[in-house]
Amino acid sequence: MDAGLRALIEAIHSTPAQAVLFLSGGASQALGWILSVPGASSTVLEVVVPYSKTSMAQLLGKMPAKFTSQQTAEEMALLAFNRALKLCRPGSRVIGVGFTGSLASLHPKRGDHRFCLSTRTCDRLWVSNVTLSKGLRSREEEDKVSSHLLVKAIADACKVSAGPHSGLNEFETPVECETHFDEDQELQQLIDGEICMKVYHFSDNHTSNSETKVILSGSFNPLHDGHCKLLEVATSLFGDALPCFEITAINADKPPLSISEIKERVKQFEKIGKTVIISNQPYFYKKAELFPGSAFVIGADTAARLINPKYYGGDYDRMVETLLGCKRSGCTFLVGGRNIDGVFKVLEDFDIPQELKDMFISIPEDRFRIDISSTEIRKSRASSTFVPS
Repeated sequence: MDAGLRALIEAIHSTPAQAVLFLSGGASQALGWILSVPGASSTVLEVVVPYSKTSMAQLLGKMPAKFTSQQTAEEMALLAFNRALKLCRPGSRVIGVGFTGSLASLHPKRGDHRFCLSTRTCDRLWVSNVTLSKGLRSREEEDKVSSHLLVKAIADACKVSAGPHSGLNEFETPVECETHFDEDQELQQLIDGEICMKVYHFSDNHTSNSETKVILSGSFNPLHDGHCKLLEVATSLFGDALPCFEITAINADKPPLSISEIKERVKQFEKIGKTVIISNQPYFYKKAELFPGSAFVIGADTAARLINPKYYGGDYDRMVETLLGCKRSGCTFLVGGRNIDGVFKVLEDFDIPQELKDMFISIPEDRFRIDISSTEIRKSRASSTFVPS
């Protein structure tokens, strides 16, 4: 590795970027370069090499029409981006990288020697298609060229200036295209299920090395002091964990939130400097897949629904197995007391199945009890603004 390349990788590692890389058919030397420079653990979250056809099909969830194509590279980058969203630390610039190549091999190829490379961030999709001069280089040399371009693409996604060196000759001009997204487009992608979440880091409390999140999910219409106090108390039970609010854009029994509704609710958290995540998963067993190892803060009324077979088609065994799936993902439920039909109830008032008991943790009533709800606040606001005719 020459000094210029090493300096570029050092610059990448010095940024707050974190990336997942899905690579097939080339650019293998780039991994050695990136991982051999100190600081790689702060940049690289995961590398997957789906080399066989079956592996690629399982990654994409389908057999691609063409393995080395712009569409496949873009799909790989999007999957890598969503994976990075789940693995990244708070406040990082998340990058998904997709690379698919058809380079020189043991036997002569009928088609071109080429590769497609794509990077995806929250606000940008970039893709490059490169056709190499056939017979000019060995496999190792073609891999080196593709590796240089991969490092340069990651640098660009990190907003690090990269030099012009790529190893391409004058006849090997990359065909590139780039698409930028604004916030509204990103939120629409979330509603449509293209991306799994969007995180608003209004809090400066993301210096912790802990990967544990304490998440309070809700509609927050409106956000009130009870929500903030509940999350504060719950987080204190987990020491160094990161407190997060979470709003689900897709609801199980209501229409999806509109972009304007999401943005209005997000403003509430910006005012108080709190981190809020927008996701598209309405069910806790799906949230557990999205946020493995997290502690979900819920009220006693939600806990009652979670352990009620009624919400699992009346099937008790299905209810247990669903919640065991949450348990296997490392998730727990912190349960705060709540007024239910005029009676204040806590976790101990419910019969939790034995195999699930250690997944539910009670928040003591003397640590948290605020008899307030967003519904009551909305009703109060509506009555106070009513003007009789």
